Amino acid sequence: MQKSAERIKIAVHKFSSCDGCQLAFLNAGEDLLALGTECDIAFFAEAGLMDEQADVDIAFVEGSISTAKDEQRIRSVREHSQLLITIGACATAGGLQALRNLSTSGQWQQSIYARPEYLDTLEVVTSIAEHVHVDYELWGCPISKKQLMAVVNSAKLGVFPAANHEKLCQQCKRQQVSCIMVTQGKACLGPVTQSGCGALCPAFGRDCFGCYGPAENSNPQALGERLVGLGLQPKQIAQHYHAIYSHVEPLKTNGKHWNEKS
Repeated sequence: MQKSAERIKIAVHKFSSCDGCQLAFLNAGEDLLALGTECDIAFFAEAGLMDEQADVDIAFVEGSISTAKDEQRIRSVREHSQLLITIGACATAGGLQALRNLSTSGQWQQSIYARPEYLDTLEVVTSIAEHVHVDYELWGCPISKKQLMAVVNSAKLGVFPAANHEKLCQQCKRQQVSCIMVTQGKACLGPVTQSGCGALCPAFGRDCFGCYGPAENSNPQALGERLVGLGLQPKQIAQHYHAIYSHVEPLKTNGKHWNEKS
């Protein structure tokens, strides 16, 4: 990294994704304007900046790798970047696109596309880290402005924030949010999901659906047994685990386990 006194150059790249994590930049408001006074943004197609081959200090990458062109392009991004930071579930773990990895017969293509023979996709969807070296990962679907600005401000100084893998349940307790699994009998994934969202869903009475990925030392098998006690069928439990982070352990294995019990 350059010295903190110098302006740094950044890029924001999109691969297979919904653009939601890029919007964390655009929705930053005054913080984005302040960033523009301290950094040069060389590439950010969403904002109309198109110098994709520029050498940058930090490249933020949203989206998963799902085509051969993606594979080639991510290697180019890596070559032109001193630091590469993945943002969001798609970039860090394949995201919702990785659900098709669970299918081996190609029926998803037949169900969605009228002419699937024209599709040019890889056999499986993968995270960015499965193709190139990643310096730091921001998990979430989507990531938040708070997360993004924390890593931007730290990276400008050549460091990264400490990774947070605590369980969402701990965040709920600190915010005095009543456990909706206990009080309402809802199938909440908080015990196996890492915090970072601010306990947004439980605070409004909605069960967590795991959009920040698996927490450290989580036990989805035990949670699955508890969900059985709440009346869920094995297939429903499998669908809970095989969702946004279907490609990540231990959710991947436990989702398969419950699916086989269906």
